[in-house]
Amino acid sequence: MAKDNSFDIVSEVDMQEVDNAFQQARKELIQRYDLKDSGATLDLDRKAGRFTLHAPSDFVAQQVIDVLNTKLIRREIDLKALRWSDPQAATGMTVRFYGDVVAGIDKDTATKINKDIRAEKHKNLKVQIEGDKLRVFSPSRDTLQDVIAFLKERDYGVPLQYINYR
Repeated sequence: MAKDNSFDIVSEVDMQEVDNAFQQARKELIQRYDLKDSGATLDLDRKAGRFTLHAPSDFVAQQVIDVLNTKLIRREIDLKALRWSDPQAATGMTVRFYGDVVAGIDKDTATKINKDIRAEKHKNLKVQIEGDKLRVFSPSRDTLQDVIAFLKERDYGVPLQYINYR
């Protein structure tokens, strides 16, 4: 019997690139005319993967988020990897937002991906959920490529990467 081919489905974010985008966005906040004296601040807790944004108004906060999103896109970070909280009232009539960097595939999303792959009815295809990733096995490489193409067409709310294709 031939050895099965496989690949892994993961959702990973390069935190160094996120940090680089954050540094660029922070520099633009200091230099940009309309945001320079607005009182908006942006911080990144790298270990927790969380942005903290303080702004005097919701409008200014959205401008800062747009600046950060632009820098993230230039650094090839998918914006689906960033989830912003609802605005919270902070001291001094300001608003606070938290932006969490999402890494890994949660159990519900993994189950949904597994269900969708199995619904395609490929022969001899096996899917295993291994923590925050999925491993797909098949004797046919063409079947694996079909699964990758199928998943690229769908949106699961997290950026997916396909690694360890062997």
